[in-house]
Amino acid sequence: MNFEIRTTDSQKGKGLFAKCNIPKGSVIFEEDPLVSCQFSWNAAYGYLACDHCLRPLETAQENASRLTGQSVELPYSECCATDKSKMTKCSDCPALYCSDQCKFEALESYHSIICVHSEDPNSQHPLVKLNETWKQIHFPPETNSIMLIVRLLARILKSPNKEAAVAQTLQFCHRTVNEDADLAHKLLGEKFAGQITLLHNLLVAALPHEGIERFLTYEGFLSLLALIGTNGQGVGTSAIGEWIKHVEKLPLPDDEKKAFDVFLDQLYDQMDEHVGEFLNNEGVALYSLQSACNHSCSPNAEPQFPYNHRVSLTATRDIEEGEEICISYLDECFLERSRHSRRKELMRNYLFVCRCSKCESEADQEDVTSEEDDQCEDD
Repeated sequence: MNFEIRTTDSQKGKGLFAKCNIPKGSVIFEEDPLVSCQFSWNAAYGYLACDHCLRPLETAQENASRLTGQSVELPYSECCATDKSKMTKCSDCPALYCSDQCKFEALESYHSIICVHSEDPNSQHPLVKLNETWKQIHFPPETNSIMLIVRLLARILKSPNKEAAVAQTLQFCHRTVNEDADLAHKLLGEKFAGQITLLHNLLVAALPHEGIERFLTYEGFLSLLALIGTNGQGVGTSAIGEWIKHVEKLPLPDDEKKAFDVFLDQLYDQMDEHVGEFLNNEGVALYSLQSACNHSCSPNAEPQFPYNHRVSLTATRDIEEGEEICISYLDECFLERSRHSRRKELMRNYLFVCRCSKCESEADQEDVTSEEDDQCEDD
């Protein structure tokens, strides 16, 4: 490996460091998540994705027709990456998979613990109640899912070495009880913070207890909510997006490329009119290595998702041997804001004061929010 995990300062705990010079554009590592799941409303609105890896289960043409609300004929249909002949499902519940391999991995890792054994969407199974309760708390645009916690705990229950699985989970849990409570309230929002007890009771009723008792206490549940709130990584997949990538690799003559660009512009206009910005199968995942990456307002790496829920950490500039490998926890818009605004957002969502090189170099800035920040937030 071209990196190693080291203990850093008391604020960060651990971090990733380069063991050699890493050129810009290099893939530092690729990693499958410990667990991942589709957002609850995303699934409810008919965004068909593999229940394990989030691979699209629609063809690009089906995807385009649903997102535009009309029948669409896509050119270069041979570039669609969806192979519906490999699709399969759980024999006992509605879970769909892109392949037998994903079905097997899901059953072996967690699904046999959490299968609701019913095709009825109105089933009274505790997990169905938990998911429906979460949906009434966490409306689109979605940022997380209670079902990530369910799969994480089911993974421990299925593990042949529960102690090791618990230890791996605990590496993400390193805050105080008060900090966990603050992050849990932030995740749910002020309006729904009072529902934590209800969610906790539903989770306790939904799963076996042996081996995960420490996580099923109220304090343990707060810790898990804080975990997914700070370490959950958003994942998006798209049948249309994959189709476009393949079409763009075709050796098309210039006039066909121009015609394709015009077609795409019209297609995206139609999709925007019908569904707005909600184009992808969207979900959340928890990664072991990627979660060890600390934040910088001047990052040298970024996560990408070339293969469904698999993350690829790529260098965005040359990284020197011994340098810490950092990503941004803020989106691109926030990175352009003032030091005060960036630090405020990081403290609000992650409970730390950023001391990266960019923040230190801007120490002379006033601790105020600028008009540009307000404009960016409005956008």
